[in-house]
Amino acid sequence: MLTVRPATPDDLAAVAAIYAHYVTETVATFDETPPSLDAWHTRLADLTARGLPFLVGEAEGHIAGYSYAAPWRAKPAYRHSVEDSVYLGPEWAGRGYGTVLLRAVLDACAGAGLRQVVAVIADTGSDASAALHRKAGFTEAGRLTGVGYKHGRWIDTLLMQHTLPRHPAVAPDRR
Repeated sequence: MLTVRPATPDDLAAVAAIYAHYVTETVATFDETPPSLDAWHTRLADLTARGLPFLVGEAEGHIAGYSYAAPWRAKPAYRHSVEDSVYLGPEWAGRGYGTVLLRAVLDACAGAGLRQVVAVIADTGSDASAALHRKAGFTEAGRLTGVGYKHGRWIDTLLMQHTLPRHPAVAPDRR
């Protein structure tokens, strides 16, 4: 069973290790160097200050994965839109934990008064991430062809989008 909760600074070493695997071993992210632990602390502080979710999933006493929402673009008119990230430790894949983490971050985004969640998915040859997002109600919004180059190959990105339900306790103009 996966328990989802807000990330704390104590969780970030595990988060960094999970992400480092994807940076060094896959093309699921276009980062080529794993971010430092200090960079993860900065990210957690920034997202928390913005009222955006950064969640971890804990199973059997270990951080199995994480999800967060970050600003989609810096310009003010985009303040209602975020980009989601969901990563699982490879040993935790295939147990439905990605679905739990994605649904939790979507619920938190709706509660924060956000309107749109965008997924930018590297076309790795596997449909797992796109399928996960489709299952959560995302639809395809477009494809960027050959925009990333990593591990000796050009990679497309699939853009997917999900409109969140309006949360009754949140005013329509999130500032």
